[in-house]
Amino acid sequence: MLGKVLFHNRVAFYNFVFYDGKYGIELRCYNINAYLEQKKGLIVDSTQLPQREHWASKLGFVLASAGSAIGLGNIWRFPYKAGQYGGGAFVLTYIIAVIIIGIPIMIAEFIIGRSTQKNPVGAFSSLRSKTFWPLVGWLGIASGFIILSYYSVVGGWILRYIWYAAFYFFQPNTTKTVLDGFLADPFSQIFWHGVFMFLTILIVRGGVSSGIERWNKILMPALFAIMLLLTFNSLQTPGARDGINFIFRPDFSKLTPAGILEALGHAFFSLSLGMGAMITYGSYLDPDTNISSSSLEIVGLNTLYALLAGLMIFPIVFTYQVDPKVGPGLFFITLPEVFARMPSGYIVAILFFILVAFAALTSSISLLEVVISYVIDEHGWQRKKADLLIGGIIFLAGIPSALSFNLFRSVTIIPHKSIFDSCDIIATNFMLPIGGLFIAIFAGWILTHSEKEAEIRRVENAFHFYDIWHVLIKYVTPVALIVLLLYTTGIISIKE
Repeated sequence: MLGKVLFHNRVAFYNFVFYDGKYGIELRCYNINAYLEQKKGLIVDSTQLPQREHWASKLGFVLASAGSAIGLGNIWRFPYKAGQYGGGAFVLTYIIAVIIIGIPIMIAEFIIGRSTQKNPVGAFSSLRSKTFWPLVGWLGIASGFIILSYYSVVGGWILRYIWYAAFYFFQPNTTKTVLDGFLADPFSQIFWHGVFMFLTILIVRGGVSSGIERWNKILMPALFAIMLLLTFNSLQTPGARDGINFIFRPDFSKLTPAGILEALGHAFFSLSLGMGAMITYGSYLDPDTNISSSSLEIVGLNTLYALLAGLMIFPIVFTYQVDPKVGPGLFFITLPEVFARMPSGYIVAILFFILVAFAALTSSISLLEVVISYVIDEHGWQRKKADLLIGGIIFLAGIPSALSFNLFRSVTIIPHKSIFDSCDIIATNFMLPIGGLFIAIFAGWILTHSEKEAEIRRVENAFHFYDIWHVLIKYVTPVALIVLLLYTTGIISIKE
């Protein structure tokens, strides 16, 4: 008669769920003692049960989740991918991909997290313990660990660029030399990698509401304000019209099959899916938060920031006659070169890299929280012990990536790829798509309707939201992810 049930009072969730054995219906019980007295004659002292941290508000949850999603993916990756694959046509394809992949998987991860109130490993173990499904949780934690180890290195580059812009400034025709000199310096690479990890640990150390939520309520509005300021400045440039047309006027003749798959991939990667971050953040939700509307708000914010990033960058690109297809070098070579030529370039450069640093931090704290939540839940560690030890281990794990541009440049994991590139390929081309695919299969085919409907309540089911989501997560999303996985792993090859 008794299975797992979720109990809630006004202070915290507890991992108790009850199933009515006669009718096989999951009951959400808000008075655990009354239920147990009725069914088994048992009393539970809820004050003795372990408490779990929770978001203080829905706004905090939405901003933290959006911050995790936005990160460098939308501020850095989105503009150069749009530049490479046709501008407006890529943007429109990306938005469609968000609907068929991003929203369904995000909702699935929130369902898994909130229903169990546990980290990714604990969540899958609670829902289907005697199967291989807990391995999907382990895959998410491993993904978060690996990604943060080299993501922090890039975060260090951004901090270094803030310092350089403020105290030295960029000079025309020198920006590639500046980057090459920085990458060749092992001490600088490790130092700034360490500074970025320290800031990440400092924020996570405060906990869910006092640390992650509080700082996202500061960083996300600040990020938006700086983006608006820089976008307004960009729209005053002579290339504003060309930049706007490039983003919002689709030219499908320029959209290749590879561009479609890249848009599909970016819709998945830019939302922090497949790595356990949204399962972890979902586990801190209270039962009254509307998962479906929250997911739409998070995706909406993510898309808004991506479009603002395009409006901020492309008018400048066209004003200074820079090739929009320049690629990953856009941030660290091309734009600093443009800032060096701008009349107000000194201020713009500093604000721009502060903006990027804020975006990087909102993502890095979610990556660290995935791993920390596991050791807190499964091993009973205190948060202040977990953040220092886990953060320190991730910092050490990232040192080879930091040195892969200098002392370790001849060391490879994947043939002909540096340690940094190998970690990125392993995580983003293999681990994340596989994790996302299994999450989609788990939510679409393994969880029962009653388990899913308990989280996406019928009261949320305006316009048959649950039914539409269920069709997407069961049939459409897995197929799209299989195609994406075949593309990212190189099993299928498509010409540019």
